Amino acid sequence: MSEREPSGGVVDYREVDDATTQRVNRGDWDRISDDYQREHGDFLRDVGFVWSPEGLDEADAHLLGDVSGRRVLEVGCGAGQCGRWLVASGARAVGIDLSFRQLQHGRRIDAESAVRLPTACGTITALPFASASVDVVCSAFGGFPFVVDIGSAFAEVRRVLRRGGVCVCSLPHPVKWMFPDDPTMSGLTVSRSYFDRRSYVELDEAGQPSYAEPHHTVGDWVAAAMGAGFVLRRLLEPAWPPGHTDVWGGWGPERGRMVPGTLILDLVSS
Repeated sequence: MSEREPSGGVVDYREVDDATTQRVNRGDWDRISDDYQREHGDFLRDVGFVWSPEGLDEADAHLLGDVSGRRVLEVGCGAGQCGRWLVASGARAVGIDLSFRQLQHGRRIDAESAVRLPTACGTITALPFASASVDVVCSAFGGFPFVVDIGSAFAEVRRVLRRGGVCVCSLPHPVKWMFPDDPTMSGLTVSRSYFDRRSYVELDEAGQPSYAEPHHTVGDWVAAAMGAGFVLRRLLEPAWPPGHTDVWGGWGPERGRMVPGTLILDLVSS
């Protein structure tokens, strides 16, 4: 799971394209990866599949079904914690991530855990895999949330999936853009329109984008997936579990009891 917390610097809302988003986010993730893994590594576990800040665990949720022997691609794998769990569960798994530094952390964890996940550096909009070569695509807060043209991303995922293959992806719930990035009750005041689809963009000292995250509504996500040839099997919004006290950016127990933090799309290639 590789959702990054906003830095709190100078912010603008503007139109951006995928080339710009990929360029600035690669640099941003390479810069913050050390701190990210240090802060969230225990929560993610070296060999563990956590779908969301709510702590939804694939070992309990079984969203992917039995992965033993299946060809599984994790998109936006970060340091490969989820993919490593897939390997340990018998899958023929591989991960892809935009950030070279995140993948370097993956090599370190491979050695420390003795579970190796093969990985490649690349993007969800141009997957370096043959058509119909994968049984399952999964993405836990990785890849999809950083794409402007999500229709093209879903089309590329469908290209590499065999017919009847499964794609399950978890995303920051689109309602988050209505609220400030504050996990307390004080952050539950609507400050932006849900229908303002301009991207969240952080600016450097020269006023140039240094990080970008597009916004799409729930309807946009469903329409893009179906337009690419997927059938929606389930749409999930995990509740914040009692006793879970971890805070992750704008997510925490106070806000999590009131509004959803995660959207999960469970899709099958038609």
